[in-house]
Amino acid sequence: MLKKNLLFAACLTLINTCAFNTLYAQNYVPEFNDSRLKVKATVPIKAYSFDLNQVQLLDGPFKTAMKADEAYLLSINTDRLLSGFRSHSGLKPKGKMYEGWESTGLAGHSLGHYLSAIAMHYASTGDAEFLKRANYIVAELDECQKARKTGYIGAIPKEDTIWAEVAKGDIRSRGFDLNGGWSPWYTVHKVFAGLLDVYLYCGNKQALKVSEGLADWTGETLKNLNDEQLEKMLFCEYGGMAETFVNLYAITGNKKYLDLSYKFYDKRILDPLAEKQDILPGKHSNTQIPKIIASARRYELTGSKKDQTIADFFWATVVNNHSYATGGNSNYEYLSEPRKLNDKLTENTTETCNTYNMLKLTRHLFAVNPSAGLMDYYEKALYNHILASQNHDDGMMCYFVPLRMGGKKEYSTPFTTFTCCVGSGMENHVKYNESIYFRGSDGSVYVNLFIPSVLNYKDKGISIKQETTLPQSDKISLTISAKKATKLGIRIREPKWTTGAVLKVNGKAIQVSKDSTGYLVVNRTWKNNDVIEFTTPENIYTESMPDNANRRALFYGPVLLAGVLGDVEPDPLKGVPVFVTSETDPNKWLQMVDKSQLDFRTAKIAQPADVKLVPFNQTKNEYYSVYWDVFSPDAWVVQQKAYDEARKQAQELEARTTDILRVGEMQPERDHNFAGEKLGTGEDHQRKWRSAWEGGYITFDMKTDDVQKNTLIGTYWGMDNRGRIFDILVDNVKVATEDLNKYKESRFYDISYEIPAELTKGKKKVTIKLMPKQGNGAGPIYGVRMVKSN
Repeated sequence: MLKKNLLFAACLTLINTCAFNTLYAQNYVPEFNDSRLKVKATVPIKAYSFDLNQVQLLDGPFKTAMKADEAYLLSINTDRLLSGFRSHSGLKPKGKMYEGWESTGLAGHSLGHYLSAIAMHYASTGDAEFLKRANYIVAELDECQKARKTGYIGAIPKEDTIWAEVAKGDIRSRGFDLNGGWSPWYTVHKVFAGLLDVYLYCGNKQALKVSEGLADWTGETLKNLNDEQLEKMLFCEYGGMAETFVNLYAITGNKKYLDLSYKFYDKRILDPLAEKQDILPGKHSNTQIPKIIASARRYELTGSKKDQTIADFFWATVVNNHSYATGGNSNYEYLSEPRKLNDKLTENTTETCNTYNMLKLTRHLFAVNPSAGLMDYYEKALYNHILASQNHDDGMMCYFVPLRMGGKKEYSTPFTTFTCCVGSGMENHVKYNESIYFRGSDGSVYVNLFIPSVLNYKDKGISIKQETTLPQSDKISLTISAKKATKLGIRIREPKWTTGAVLKVNGKAIQVSKDSTGYLVVNRTWKNNDVIEFTTPENIYTESMPDNANRRALFYGPVLLAGVLGDVEPDPLKGVPVFVTSETDPNKWLQMVDKSQLDFRTAKIAQPADVKLVPFNQTKNEYYSVYWDVFSPDAWVVQQKAYDEARKQAQELEARTTDILRVGEMQPERDHNFAGEKLGTGEDHQRKWRSAWEGGYITFDMKTDDVQKNTLIGTYWGMDNRGRIFDILVDNVKVATEDLNKYKESRFYDISYEIPAELTKGKKKVTIKLMPKQGNGAGPIYGVRMVKSN
């Protein structure tokens, strides 16, 4: 994103110069002998996180993404992020509030993520500009907090009324609204966690003081609420409030903060998970994951077996039953039936925030029970969702990473989007160094990820330089620098995607077996310039949809491959290419064209034409597919007949069509006298739509056949359409009532409404009206067609 000049107030000079030490607040994972936490883990920690300043990225795709994110963070005007905080505190804003979600109800959430991102980037790089910004924001928030005199800081519309009602036990929520506010606790959490990050990554004591004030205000707000009222409040998304209170308890040793974390324990969700019941279908994914992170962190500090079960069961359930080839999960932000994903490939699959949080959870689980399987998932999601969610040219980010066959990514804008996934994206791309290495409880080093980097293992007086171009090459080298001979175990993950891995030390092959965690362990006394060579042969392999063995994604080593389909959306009548082959070995499906770019071509198996495939995380603005329908030659003969029949039906429909309205387009709407009140418009699934909110309506004219009977066809998208019941009127006569919630699959539905002959007899056109029922809206409708009835 674009750079922009930013002036800072003079008060930056003296406060709390940050010590160049790091901890993790948003995702604090225990570090070895951490003297700054007053409450230590009560369960054995088997793998400790290294400080960010001990791991430096080297050139490669992850550092490229980090630098693009760094440029975006520098382009942001901190006074604009602070605008609402100052005005709501009775202070004069120093900048205009940003647009997007910052101006539509979730104001302030971006500031919290921004604080976390710049604090982490300072910790990794020591760049003083990021320290300067972090200190400035904290000083401004402290001024806002003092002006309010309650401990609260925020920028949410109508927040004072919302919190006053909540404190009295007057609580109303439908899931994402709390007393008329858009997930207000969610935004409080982002600011709360961002402040702790500045304290822990930068040593800013003022940030801790402000966060304690915010925490104490929370306690005052909730102190008189009973369990029933709390549970009603927790029906609304509240982010990681519980996790942050657990972390504040660990920092301060004040048990009241641990107790407050239980105020955000959602019994409705967490108690069934503790009983190993998968109650996730139909649940909003990213609402749940932070609740589980809190359980994982609380288990570390308290040893609660219930919290441990919740975390372990949730992770396994989401990863094994609800995740796609990218490692991401959810469609339209929601989880569905376990292992039922085949019909849920849309523009709105795999919300990026979900994976951001799943990686946090994975780190916690690894700390107490390290395993290669946990890091196999971490690698998959990091390479194929998180890295794939950024345009590496300008740092823009995806809310969803679409998996529709023939889909296309939609990136954020620099200053007019600010969705939740822009916020988490600010953090994603500056913390790629956080899980490459872990420290074993015995002092050993876990090499989890094969990303070019240098680990400075200060306690042991050595550094490990990892050099690799994986996945372009299957060679990984680890060069030891040591002032003196040092005995150390180095544990190397053997990825699940390789077979026949070879380990060499100083050019000599060695035989090592896997330990109980699934890692290859090399125990020896290391000398300066010792070199470990690790070769991980890569092959093409496939991953099938759990409910359709013949719909497959292709991988090469750790990376998911995407078929590049060009700059024009594939013709819906021709569809996305399919693979037709009797060959069962996918390595024979593709030919390597350019290994330096991982550029593949299908080996004359694709219909109707061969396809170029590249790593999904390098796609940008083109249409693509990562899933492919695979047919044997005999099955393809049958399928071709089905395709031909579908094309024939489409041609017959065109022949019977009297009129078509392409909604959302200026001239077609003018031609059809399109009008209405309380109208909405947008574009999803590569098509424009129109809707009317409660109390509004949609009206337009359609041509008819004045002799034959006519049928109106409306096109809608299935899935989450609650509150969408409306009447359909023809010349003010009701002909049907539609309820879009009936259509549960993630696809377009063409719904026909027969029009009584007397309403069109002798007429060349009629006026159609969509009228919402009370408490409902009408649409979204993606297209309208009038046809002569069969």
